[in-house]
Amino acid sequence: MVLADRLRSFIESDFPGLMHMYQELHAHPELSGQEKETARRVAESFSRMGAEVTTAVGGHGVVGVIRNGAGPTVMIRAELDALPISEASGLAYASQVKVRGGFGEEVPVMHACGHDMHATILLGTAGLLLRLRDEWKGTLLLVAQPAEEALGGARSMLQDGFFQRFPRPDCALALHVKPELPTGKIAVKPGNITLGAEALKVTIHGQGGHGANPHKAKDPVVIAAQVILALQTIVSREVNPAETAILTVGAIQGGTLPNVIPERVTLKLMNRFSTMGVGNQMRSSVERIARGIAEAAGVPPALLPEVFGPEHPYPPVFNDPLLTDRMAKMWREVFGPGNVVQIPTQSISDDFGEFGYEAPTVPLIFYFVGCTAPDRFPDAASGQEKIPALHNPGFAPEPKGTLQTGLLAMSTAALHLLNRF
Repeated sequence: MVLADRLRSFIESDFPGLMHMYQELHAHPELSGQEKETARRVAESFSRMGAEVTTAVGGHGVVGVIRNGAGPTVMIRAELDALPISEASGLAYASQVKVRGGFGEEVPVMHACGHDMHATILLGTAGLLLRLRDEWKGTLLLVAQPAEEALGGARSMLQDGFFQRFPRPDCALALHVKPELPTGKIAVKPGNITLGAEALKVTIHGQGGHGANPHKAKDPVVIAAQVILALQTIVSREVNPAETAILTVGAIQGGTLPNVIPERVTLKLMNRFSTMGVGNQMRSSVERIARGIAEAAGVPPALLPEVFGPEHPYPPVFNDPLLTDRMAKMWREVFGPGNVVQIPTQSISDDFGEFGYEAPTVPLIFYFVGCTAPDRFPDAASGQEKIPALHNPGFAPEPKGTLQTGLLAMSTAALHLLNRF
């Protein structure tokens, strides 16, 4: 494909600037809901390109619109937020950032899920399409979304009038890096490619007291321990085995001293599920189990556990089958048949699915790009090396190969859709 060769040439010439942007984003990560400086960098880049820029959409969301005559509207989305993880990648541009976390404690911050790479690819793709304006017609809708890790950013943008304030896309694309794949490879799947998810906070109330007199208190730490273990039976004994369900308690906060029984304990957990029905079932079960155990411990009705979360679970990301097959066919021509693979539904979650859930629905395609240097896989297979996964302190994409693959995949997809949708 002649156009793909032109894109490869542009990507090579643009790489130094893109690498600098990626390193800057990586070294200055921000937690969900705190992406002020990251959003500013993205907005300034959109402005330099001549896009119509709107900031503060659903929080720190940024939307750029590039119009190029009559034609389809294609949306490209990337995320901005990072994670409360202490980086151990050894990179020269590793994050040293620390901020106040959700419980008020100081926490390190790291781009351990590749959102810095995704944002760089979004900016790079916009630049490539601007250089090729004569090759397409329509509208390019660039979306830099906040708070994906908290699974609330997409919904916040929608609640802020996203589809009313900006051109409604004919289709939407997003990618995610995948360390289990070597650079140069793309992974796709029609239908559900990720699970749905719901983040919940469970506040377990007790009656505080002296550790020497537990009989005069209602210990929320013990109740919380029983609740955590009992919650695992939701997946093993309540959800139909033919469905997929995962429940993870990722945070526990309670107490200050070893001889003080606290007034409350807070649990933060994540439900993941293959259907919205299973998601609703899991939340109902969490509420029933937490309240039942507290009641059995003698906690009075006014102090029974409270469960907080979004009004509705977040849906699985559903890839439009026709759009996915079409993109996969095109990418096989660009990258070679062996470099575009089909994968099963992934157990991770992403709120990109929200953009395709609100009627009238927008066709989506969410795909993965490899981000690990190919020469690392033989050592990993022999056990000599372990490739750090997403959300791991050692996570470190191979930047050049990942950027090249991501940029070529996203720009060819956008050009294809803007020409032939």
